[in-house]
Amino acid sequence: MQTSETPSDKSLLEIVEAVGQEIEAATVSSEAEAEAFRVRYLGQRSGIVTKLFKRIREVPPEDRREAGQRLNALKKLAEARLEAARNHLRQDQRPEQAAIDLTLPGRRPTPTGSTHLITQTLHDITRIFERLGFTVADGPEIEDDWHNFTALNFPPDHPARDMQDTLFIEAPANDGSGGVMLRTHTSPVQIRVMEANDPPFRLIAPGRVYRNETITYKSYCLFYQVEGLVVDEGVTMADLKHVLYTFARTFFGDEVTLRFRPSFFPFTEPSAEVDIWWPLPDHPKGGRWMEILGSGMVDPNVLEAVGIDAERYTGYAFGMGVERPAMLRYGIDDIRLFYENDVRFLDQF
Repeated sequence: MQTSETPSDKSLLEIVEAVGQEIEAATVSSEAEAEAFRVRYLGQRSGIVTKLFKRIREVPPEDRREAGQRLNALKKLAEARLEAARNHLRQDQRPEQAAIDLTLPGRRPTPTGSTHLITQTLHDITRIFERLGFTVADGPEIEDDWHNFTALNFPPDHPARDMQDTLFIEAPANDGSGGVMLRTHTSPVQIRVMEANDPPFRLIAPGRVYRNETITYKSYCLFYQVEGLVVDEGVTMADLKHVLYTFARTFFGDEVTLRFRPSFFPFTEPSAEVDIWWPLPDHPKGGRWMEILGSGMVDPNVLEAVGIDAERYTGYAFGMGVERPAMLRYGIDDIRLFYENDVRFLDQF
């Protein structure tokens, strides 16, 4: 880099213009040259730009404003030129990246998880009832005797209160009453809602429940359940059947075959179970009936237990598992597959 010193026979503005041309033409191709550039033009003691700032007092007063602006612009030019050179040097010093070989096979993306089949089915059932005007309610999985049994019209000697059927956390009294348990159904959610609110009600209570049952291909010690409740003036069994037929056709398809069978539940009267015909090509009869839910008109004793006038209001209730509808829908023949976490099974859904 070449430049003349600041001769006294030239005006400051002429020198600024000449130095600016030098800076723009300067070649900086190494770290050493970058440092030399900095010292020469921007050094705090001997830098050319620094010295030019000291000479501003030589400029006539009327020209000092312009001279100051030109000097500031010169300094910014030198700083920008130095920064650009150093950035370019840093880029050159980066290690070269290996070229991509487009002939190599592509990398397979890491497999991602998916929603479990039970959760998928639970969401589908919930969405159907939401479209039918039902709201969703939730409650605790650990229940007391009142909400799980007594308020639902279970007599003290009912088999469901026996420790062989219910998973107790705190044992009941000798007469079968009391105790703390894992809920055996989601009906306690309905009791809690009716205790805290006034009719009408139109809700479903999805959730996990527990039974002390022998594990087989169609039963398990825990499962998911969706229970429904409607309480209002003038509710009839015909309303219940219409809702359940609508659900079955929406969930299983228009060709579904179902039947109502008379049954008994402590909290409904009259009561009925609903079966779905499960086609099985290898079965001697071409298939068999599988129960998917229990239902009925809410027993007046249940309404009275939560302070609802049973002379004015009627209602219906139903409860279905989630696993059995999933088995029917997807052709799964063993409920235990849902809980074994076998990736070969889960990957299919």
